Amino acid sequence: MRITSSITPDAVDLDHVDLLDAHFYANGDPHSVWAVMRRRAPLHRQELPDGRGFWSVTRYHDACHVLGNHDDFGSEQGSLLGQLGQGDAASGRMLVATDPPRHTELRRPLTHLFTGKALAGTEQRIRQAVREVLAPALGHEVWDLAQRAAMLPMAVAGVLMDLPQEDWPQLVRWTGMAAAPEDPAFRVKNGPTTLALAHHQLFAYFGEQYELRAGTPGDDVFRLLMTMNAGEGRLSVDEVVVNCYSVLLGANATTPHTAAGTILALLEHPEQLRAVREDPSLIPSLVEEGLRWTSAASSFLRHAKRDVELSGGVVPKGDAVAVWVGSANRDESVFTDPYRFHVGRGANRHIAFGFGPHYCLGAGVARLTLRVFLQEALPLIGGWELAGEPSHLASNFVAGLTALPIRATAQSGNPDQAA
Repeated sequence: MRITSSITPDAVDLDHVDLLDAHFYANGDPHSVWAVMRRRAPLHRQELPDGRGFWSVTRYHDACHVLGNHDDFGSEQGSLLGQLGQGDAASGRMLVATDPPRHTELRRPLTHLFTGKALAGTEQRIRQAVREVLAPALGHEVWDLAQRAAMLPMAVAGVLMDLPQEDWPQLVRWTGMAAAPEDPAFRVKNGPTTLALAHHQLFAYFGEQYELRAGTPGDDVFRLLMTMNAGEGRLSVDEVVVNCYSVLLGANATTPHTAAGTILALLEHPEQLRAVREDPSLIPSLVEEGLRWTSAASSFLRHAKRDVELSGGVVPKGDAVAVWVGSANRDESVFTDPYRFHVGRGANRHIAFGFGPHYCLGAGVARLTLRVFLQEALPLIGGWELAGEPSHLASNFVAGLTALPIRATAQSGNPDQAA
């Protein structure tokens, strides 16, 4: 989505804003809407023509309450706005569609695969993947950073899950269809058809992979899901399949958009690019600012388990609440000068990875990938310019780019020289 740096509140009529509409995030100005909501309607109700409705939460502390307090708000009726009124067929079986204590039983055995020693051997693999993504920058042709970055997470997720490399392009396509079924780049006939097709293909694929792995050794995520004990016993085949889907969707739907969006921000703020190129020790801070700025996981859905008071009113028991992460990450009460892209920002308490029990399992992997990506890109980016207008993803779930055309006008370094 477009990232607004100047807000015109008088131009926003909240009675005529449709936050469910995926195309609004490709063509509209959600940040202006969210800014007005934070000021005037921090708990905003939208009614749909078909009788469904949901509340929107836009302030940081309210967002943390909804995401962090599973006694007040649950995930098992659907965690994505697209599931509004439909529920989740994987409720109680998939990490993102469970609440504690079941969520904890599913999550705990997986944690060590995404942290510490398990990541130690992945950095060189990520660096090689990044160099492949950036290879066109060594010439002078126009190339699309957003499209090339889409393959970046597979260098890690594909290996962590032991997925055949020849399958990676199709898996990226299917997860794109699942994350943004209304976007013209992915849509097949219409959004519901696209989503159903993506789910069918991904579930069938992981079902086949399950059969191929049965009885074989390995310490990858897929086999751990097949063999781990979670609560009273091992997971069913269906539970393994839906959690493989969840892990892959989480990786492919967000990290590429953060990478591309951070580069776009640097090109649009040359003084910030200059600062980080002069002082590469700012890269970790740049990663966090890129995460806050892009807020690629744009929204999460929860349902109230009881009447809950938030800023602006009370959410009745059973009602759906959409948490707008991009708004929370620009809350003026938490972030100084929130509409400034600042590579040296301190106390950056963003919630780009969520908050509470459902905090992103792959956050460490994502941060490592983004750090390596920026280390490799910074020696080159001084010779880049936009070669056309970026295209924004039509999705109320993922804030991202479908196209970011880049022209390399001069070479300012070599990726082999990067730190």
